[in-house]
Amino acid sequence: QVFLVESGVGLVQAGGSLRLSCSASGRTSTIYTMGWFRQAPGKEREFVAAISWSGGRIYYSDSVKCRFTISKDNAKNMVYLQMNSLKPEDTAVYYCAAGGVSGSVYYPRGYDYWGQGTQVTVSS
Repeated sequence: QVFLVESGVGLVQAGGSLRLSCSASGRTSTIYTMGWFRQAPGKEREFVAAISWSGGRIYYSDSVKCRFTISKDNAKNMVYLQMNSLKPEDTAVYYCAAGGVSGSVYYPRGYDYWGQGTQVTVSS
């Protein structure tokens, strides 16, 4: 079992920045990929970014590329999402996820464990 806890809930104006953190505990040795997803009201959960736990391979959705940066600290079992140039359409609940080897990084089904989610609101 892997336990994930997000932090960094915030309200920010358009153009501003925010950093989300995700702390992993439990059987972290089983983690292959860590990802961030988001879900806006009435919409499906969508992929934001992912990073391989050991090799550092990084993936981004087109909508956040060049604005968001995912990073990790293996020693602390932490994953971060630095969000810059935020837009009102970035408003959503953001979820941290941990996945195993067999999954696809771009889809929720590729992840076995999820955090409780943290609200990010970007005002115009």
